[in-house]
Order: sequence, then C-alpha cells, then structure tokens
Amino acid sequence: MADFLDEKRKEIDARMRELRPLVDEYQRLEKAAAALAGVGGAGPSRRRRAGGRRGRPRGTGTRSKQALELVRTRPGITIGEMADNMKIKANYLYRVMPALEADGQVKKRDRGWYPA
Repeated sequence: MADFLDEKRKEIDARMRELRPLVDEYQRLEKAAAALAGVGGAGPSRRRRAGGRRGRPRGTGTRSKQALELVRTRPGITIGEMADNMKIKANYLYRVMPALEADGQVKKRDRGWYPA
C-alpha cells in the first residue's frame, strides 16, 4: 500500500511541476487584463463596476431629484402630473420612481406618490 501511495504522490508532484508555468502565465495575463480594463474605449475586455450596472450611480441624476422635490411639495402627485410639470415623457418616471421607492424616499399609494 505504501508503494502505491508513494507512486501517486510522485505522479501528482510531476503533474504539478508541468502545470506551474501555465498557472504563472494565467496569473500574469489576469493582472494585465485588469490593468487594461480602464484604458481605452468600451471594448469587450472592459469590465463593469461591481453590481453590473452601467452609467452613473443610481440617484445622482437631476431628474430623480426633481421628481422627489415634486412629491415633497405636492403629496399624492401622479407620474403623469410629474411628467407634465417636468416637461418630460412619463415612461422615464416609471423607472425613476420605483428606484426612489426602493431607496425609501417615497411611497406609492393608489396612483399617487407620497414622501416616505
């Protein structure tokens, strides 16, 4: 039994010696890809931020701030009324308002929006 174990250990050690250069090369390439991720245009090698989102961080746009201010000044306002007031299309606000609700800044009741 001891001979079998020694033989297997030697085989494993030999295979590990064969693979070591490939592992080292992989690690170098991984570092190079990470270093190049932020350089140049948006190509297939460019990595996204944590969370997989593109663009600016959520809640930093002026439209969400405008919508929040409207809700604070006119509790119960509908998305259609907000869109008319802001002179934008309502479909944009159908994305903005649920995000504000998820952040705990507003609450929806029936068709109207209220400060949280």
